Amino acid sequence: MKKWICLLGIGFISTGTFAQSAEDSVKAVVNKLFDAMRNSDAKMLQLAFGDSAVLQTISVSKEGKVLVKTDAVNDFAKSIVAAPKGSLDERIIFETIMIDANLASVWTPYQFYYNGKLSHCGVNSFQFVRFGNEWKIQYIIDTRRRKGCQ
Repeated sequence: MKKWICLLGIGFISTGTFAQSAEDSVKAVVNKLFDAMRNSDAKMLQLAFGDSAVLQTISVSKEGKVLVKTDAVNDFAKSIVAAPKGSLDERIIFETIMIDANLASVWTPYQFYYNGKLSHCGVNSFQFVRFGNEWKIQYIIDTRRRKGCQ
């Protein structure tokens, strides 16, 4: 009986360790993405994404109509490399991270600064897929607003 309790305890400990290291790995990819933006490094940015990744932004027109814009990773990378190094600074908070097998979901409220000045804020919703031992961003959808930013 003691042997089974000991084995169960080891199982719980190793599961917790795996979950923590998976969370850290997912966070590292998000941090790499924003480091790439700050450094205007398109190559580093592209390494964070899966081959068929989708990027979308939800915004509201002046008329109040909800719009969803889709961008290709390559186009996003081109816009990042065109920005002066250090001009793009997205500051995030890791609010929620959920992981199941090869799927991870991350929710990060953010504030975006351009040349040190607050531009807009919102929330990023990331979906990750683990390919082998490597997490890649498969999908991002975010909100953007200029009002209500702290």
